[in-house]
Amino acid sequence: MAAARHARPNELESASLEQISDRYVARFADRRADWAAFEDAKIEGFKRAQHRFIGAGGSGKHNDSAAIPAGNFTLSIMFVPPGQGNAAHTHEVEEVFFVLQGYLDVFVQDEDGRKITKPLVPWKCISCPADVIHGYENNSLEPVYFQVMLGRGKPETMGYLDDEAL
Repeated sequence: MAAARHARPNELESASLEQISDRYVARFADRRADWAAFEDAKIEGFKRAQHRFIGAGGSGKHNDSAAIPAGNFTLSIMFVPPGQGNAAHTHEVEEVFFVLQGYLDVFVQDEDGRKITKPLVPWKCISCPADVIHGYENNSLEPVYFQVMLGRGKPETMGYLDDEAL
């Protein structure tokens, strides 16, 4: 039998396949909706729930033992009720939104307040480059579920454009 092309990471060297499959598989039914994952989620208009799958995303909750350990990216599912969204913000890494169910308006913005909004429907995504101001709103009558990926295993918490979101 041929040897693997890449050595296992140190933390998995002695792990069995059963241990790996138990630790690196996550089901939505086992995720907890975290309605307080972000500072701005306390403000009406920005209420949403994060379901962490790989790492903590931009929440900073890196001690979530239920999430799959993050290597070089994070993955969460967001639930956003109608009329809610998030505050304009930036990250030090790219952030991807991929809509699974519902409709989401995503915006990019410059420092002068000029904003361009793109509607995302199921199976459509946007990649927000690092340090570009962006955010989203659910302006529909139905809840939206979408996948969020950040390009670092332990990204910094988001930087808000408006101090009131802190």
